[in-house]
Order: sequence, then C-alpha cells, then structure tokens
Amino acid sequence: MSDAATSDALEIMPIRRSKRWHILVFLFPAFVVYSAVMILPLIETLRLSLYNVVDNQSVFVGLNNFKVLFGDERWSHDFWNALRNNLLFFAIHMCVQNPIGVALAALLSLPKLRFVAFYRTAIFLPTLLSFVVVGFIWKLILSPLWGVAPELLNVIGLKSLFAPWLGKPSTALIAVALISVWQYVGIPMMLIYAALLNIPEEVIEAAECDGITGWSQFWKIKLPLVLPAIGIISILTFVGNFNAFDLVYTVQGALAGPDGSTDILGTLLYRVFFGFQLQLGDRSMGATIATVMFLIILAGVSFYLFIVQRRIRRYQF
Repeated sequence: MSDAATSDALEIMPIRRSKRWHILVFLFPAFVVYSAVMILPLIETLRLSLYNVVDNQSVFVGLNNFKVLFGDERWSHDFWNALRNNLLFFAIHMCVQNPIGVALAALLSLPKLRFVAFYRTAIFLPTLLSFVVVGFIWKLILSPLWGVAPELLNVIGLKSLFAPWLGKPSTALIAVALISVWQYVGIPMMLIYAALLNIPEEVIEAAECDGITGWSQFWKIKLPLVLPAIGIISILTFVGNFNAFDLVYTVQGALAGPDGSTDILGTLLYRVFFGFQLQLGDRSMGATIATVMFLIILAGVSFYLFIVQRRIRRYQF
C-alpha cells in the first residue's frame, strides 16, 4: 500500500480517545464525603419535615407541620419574629459591611498608598478569629460594668452616648450585626480588591487619556467592571446571614435575648430541634424550620443566578 493510501486510511479511521477513568476514581472519595455530610442530611431533613411523632411512632402528616409553623399563634409569633430579625441582620450587612468593603478595596488599590500589605492584613485578620473569641471580647468591651467602651468614649468626650447596647431590645440586634460586620468586612474587601487589580491596564490608561482620573475614574470605570464581584459578595452575604447562628449564640445565648430581640432563624432552629432548658426538642418542627430556611436561601440564590447575574454579565471581559 502506498503512503498516500495509508494516509487516506488513517484520515478515514475515527480517532479513539482514551477514557479517563482516573478522573472518576479521584472524584469518588470527595463525592462520597460530600454526599454523607451534605446531600443525605438535606434529604433527611426535607423528609423529616413531612412527618411527626404520634404515640411514639413516626407518622406522615404532609404539610401539616408547615401549617402549624405559619398558623399556630405560638409558633408563628416566634418564626416571624426570627425572620424579621434575620432580614434586618442581612440588611445591615448589605448596607454597612459591603459598602465599607468596597471603599476599603478602592483605597487599597490606590497606586501611591504606602503600607498596603499591613492595612490589608490588619483588616482581614479578624475573619481568621474564632467567633467564640470575637463574641467574648466584644461582650467585655461593651459591658457597662467592666468594659472599656465607656472609658474610650469618655476620652473623646462622648461618654453620654454610651448605653448597654447588648442589653436593650431596641439596639441589641444592631450591636450584634455590627460586631459581625467588624469581623467579616475583610472578605468583601479582599474580593473587590482582587477584582480591581484584575482590571486591564489598557482600560485605565484609556480612561486617563480621556481625562477621567481619581474617584471619577472609580465610579465611571472601575465600579461597573467589578459589579460581577459585588454580585458574588451579595449572594455570599445572603447565604451566610440566613445560615447565621454562631455569633448570636456566643454573644446573646440560645434564648437570643433580651426578649428575643436578637433571635434569628438559626437560633430558633437550635432551640426547637435540640431543646433548651425546659423546652423539649421537636425534631419534626426543627426540620420544618430548617426546610423553610433552605427554601429561602434557594429562592435568593436562584434569583441571583437567573436574573441578576444575566444583567451584570455584560460588564465582564
């Protein structure tokens, strides 16, 4: 057979691609672990919300647990109170934490700013601390008896503004939310900072040639280009806040006092599912609250993925 015929035969024969079975082998352990700690508990939680215990036996009740949660006077009062507090908790993070994170990132991206590494590390450091440590430290700082906050305000002549913020129902949730903002503001700062550094130099140079510099350049050029990162930060804030539990539990306890003013869905779920003091645990109603939390988070994430992300995608390079 001639060389030409051989080359023609090779072109006609289909190319056999090797099957990469090793990819599945390496993915299988991670899939098993993820399923064991995430997928299966989620499925069991959803199933448990449709059952209740009657005469020490698990009985299928359908959506009756949800009717009790939304319709019963005692259950609905606690649930709607926790949901309102959770929405306020999320709003404070969106309106305070994320704008501060964007502003800090913009300042750190200034080319002539000195000691950028030190500022970046100092602001991000609280996110590495344990929530137990953060909660305990801020309880000491804000204590009206032995805290340092009254003395610090006295130094600048504002001691009259001090109040037991963690002990007043009108300010307790705001105080806890601001503690959380202080701890986690480094995360949006770092994400926006990385997005700002990723903007091509050609875009910045073109803006400077058109006379757009300083803060005008940030608002007109840089901010629209980092909108995808801001969107990611917003959805992470939403998911994190509606899964929040640890800091509120550390600062205000399982009862989320005073008078339930700091009670959010996470603390309500903890008390209902596991019980607390004289309150007995109710697995079915706890799973019902967890299911509602899952549906709220799923709705928020879906809204972002299918509506918000499509609108800001055109700003990406």
